[in-house]
Amino acid sequence: MDEARGVTVGLADVSRELGRVAGPTAGPTLIAVAGVHGNEPGGVHAARRVLGRLDELRGALRGEVVMLAGNVEALRQGRRYLARDLNRRWSDEALAHLTDAPEDVEQGDLTRAIEAAVARARGEVFLVDLHTTSAPGVPFVIFGDGERQRRFVFALPVPLLLGLVAHIDGTLAEYWRRRGLVTFAIEGGQHDDPRSVDNLAAALWVALASAGNVAPSATPECDDAMRLLDGRRGALPRVIEVLARRAITADDRFVMEPGFANLAPARAGQLLARDRGGEIRAPHDGVVILPLYQALGSDGYFWGRAHPSG
Repeated sequence: MDEARGVTVGLADVSRELGRVAGPTAGPTLIAVAGVHGNEPGGVHAARRVLGRLDELRGALRGEVVMLAGNVEALRQGRRYLARDLNRRWSDEALAHLTDAPEDVEQGDLTRAIEAAVARARGEVFLVDLHTTSAPGVPFVIFGDGERQRRFVFALPVPLLLGLVAHIDGTLAEYWRRRGLVTFAIEGGQHDDPRSVDNLAAALWVALASAGNVAPSATPECDDAMRLLDGRRGALPRVIEVLARRAITADDRFVMEPGFANLAPARAGQLLARDRGGEIRAPHDGVVILPLYQALGSDGYFWGRAHPSG
């Protein structure tokens, strides 16, 4: 525990199923996955907080809510991953060829847990993937486009990133969207910032109301969540279109310039980063998305702009 920041790095007591609560009447199933990256424990804390309150509200709950841990062993060790990124290899082909490698074992077990929740479902199934970032900043949502997706995510009063899934292969949320679930991923803020736990818990309450598991009138947490998230966005665009990804390898010697938030406006010509080829500057006015400030990762940053619908 980092006492100054209040966020546990290694979660020795974590297990695959963080908890589940079923209401007395049929309704939607909401699955939340926390800690697909083991250095992002904020989602686990947020899930546990919401589960405790849902247990008290069980009589007013419709359907079922299931909270799962993603990369359990990496969460226990406080590491992003052990052998490979668990959020970059979700496909039918990959799942058909899992080995006994650490993340393959995690992926197979997590898949079975999600499939079990889907099999129990008494209505539409929603999935929320909870993340945090190495850079400070505000919560924002990543989603695959579509009418059902838009109905679900536009309830969240945070920046919505359109098109990011086209630049990243093999993400958990996109894989399950293609299998018929309504999904989004949310970045809640910086890894070790306790406000990130507040943000992710608030996003879960809004998702529960948007999916139809709880009526906002049944608990004050829903209104509180909307107010908290609405206050976080500031002057950032409501919808941001992702245009490009800066892919990197260890050989690139990529170093992000300091000072960028997880969503940061940038001016044409502004210095963004350096690598073995020299300076990397903004091609035009836009938005820097998810700048890399940690040792592991293959995404230096993403580049976007405000979308007209925002």
